[in-house]
Amino acid sequence: MTDAAVRPQHLDMRTSICTMLADAYQIAGEVMFDLNRHGDAEHCYAIAASAAQQANAADLWACAMIRHSYVSVYGGQHADAVPMLRLALRLARNGNSALSTRHWAADVLAQALAATGDAKGCDQALELAEKVHGMPRPHNGGWLRFDGSRLPEDRASCYLSQQRPDLAEPLLTRLLDRPQPARRRGLTLIALASAGAMQRDNTKTVTHGFAALDHARNTASGVLVRQLTNLRPRLIPLRRDRYVKHLDSQIAALARR
Repeated sequence: MTDAAVRPQHLDMRTSICTMLADAYQIAGEVMFDLNRHGDAEHCYAIAASAAQQANAADLWACAMIRHSYVSVYGGQHADAVPMLRLALRLARNGNSALSTRHWAADVLAQALAATGDAKGCDQALELAEKVHGMPRPHNGGWLRFDGSRLPEDRASCYLSQQRPDLAEPLLTRLLDRPQPARRRGLTLIALASAGAMQRDNTKTVTHGFAALDHARNTASGVLVRQLTNLRPRLIPLRRDRYVKHLDSQIAALARR
């Protein structure tokens, strides 16, 4: 399929091939990302973005850029993600207004801006992202799956970046009462452990931390392992507690596998 995209083709056929290529490489990128193979994921997303650009598919292109930005966001390099997400948002504004692409771009941009200290920009981006709830059918179930259901945990992520665990914790606690896919439940538990660590609450930190560790082991998700690794610096002030110290050592052991 990649070779076909670069050979001379009838315009309609070339557009169709490039669209399929962009879709396929985004799926491949997601698989690589969850396996913690971030270099391979970036390569897949770059090909997907290039193919979508050639197909003149603004929403598909923007989605590839958003997924590419996750490598920087989950790697703690939020400043690197901001320009990519701003570009994705501009592309989405020129795309299909019936789709939620611009809302997804704004949601991830809000998290990146919160981590870089831009509180005003974060609030503005979250305001745009929340408008997805007014859309009758915001996604296509394929390369675009953003329907706003993740907004509470993403808003909580922004609060944690802003050192506001008091605002994040109620949002996250309510999520535990709802059904969640295993990986998302693991991310919620990690965020709650982080909130507990910020509050210097050993019990909350250990309870949620070990629950998240179980999810990471059961799902073999590289995303959960990376986020647990990102939790470790927050555990340092609490490591005199033997349970916190044990949690830290178990995370380190999992990351070495």
